[in-house]
Amino acid sequence: MTDLPATPVLAAGAVLWRRVDGEVLVLLVERTQHRDHSLPKGKLDPGETLPQCAAREMEEETGLAIVLGAPLGHSEYRLPDGRDKVVYYWQASVDEEAVAASAFAPNDEILELEWLPIADAKARCSYQHDVAIIERFEERLERGHERTFPIVALRHAKAASPFSWEGADASRTLTERGERQSRSIAPGIAAFGPERIVTSDAVRCRQTVEPLAALTGLEPKATADISQESPVDPRDALARRIGTAVRKRRGTVLCSHAPIIPEIVTAVVHATDALESERTHRASMLHTAEFTVLHVSAGDEPALVALETHCSPER
Repeated sequence: MTDLPATPVLAAGAVLWRRVDGEVLVLLVERTQHRDHSLPKGKLDPGETLPQCAAREMEEETGLAIVLGAPLGHSEYRLPDGRDKVVYYWQASVDEEAVAASAFAPNDEILELEWLPIADAKARCSYQHDVAIIERFEERLERGHERTFPIVALRHAKAASPFSWEGADASRTLTERGERQSRSIAPGIAAFGPERIVTSDAVRCRQTVEPLAALTGLEPKATADISQESPVDPRDALARRIGTAVRKRRGTVLCSHAPIIPEIVTAVVHATDALESERTHRASMLHTAEFTVLHVSAGDEPALVALETHCSPER
């Protein structure tokens, strides 16, 4: 009998960076037990999305409350017990207010935090896979893409079947599973620091964003403009809304239906003069409670820097 491969250990971390006297510094941690120097990271807890894990671990390890920026890919390596470990990373800027508010103290896990210039950080890293992640951030920095804001395309969570529902389609509510899904994805979306929530006026969409609204304190705007039953062409409304979000560099969540999600992605592509591709097509084909984050550069010329898709841990 052949043993099945062990499930990889999943973790998440970030390249935390700040400018001091015009120089970019990145954060390394010295671990108490191993006495090595690495990027901060931590293992995924049950029921978490990876972005939620990254934001939580940054605060737990460094005392810094951060907002995730664009993803930097992942590293993969073998643990001493033979299992694979896969760590996903994001870039995240840290302002001086967050540094001042940090209550970090040496503990059983982290002995010291060290802010270093990029070249020094790469030299100090104990592991080459951390160096590779820092170099990816360095490439972003060279292109002026170190600061981004998110446009999030969110498909509503699992709703009652249209075939057994009595009443208008727009009145369909979430199932118990859908309610669990909406609660499970809220912290992962909140990790990207959205500033506005726009939702289809269908009940299932409005219910999907309720946990996110409660978590962020944002008041969702419900509109028929981005509903699949919109009386007008939703592409026009989406072009206006996303065009405004891009001009104002305003992180925005748009919760809608399967037929509308591709139009949201396409509107972001057009607003940033990007090219539609197989990757953007895949990012628009969402199951219930899945969301795609499109990261747009916050510089003078908005560009589509990266995109990523996440699902609810509640399948």
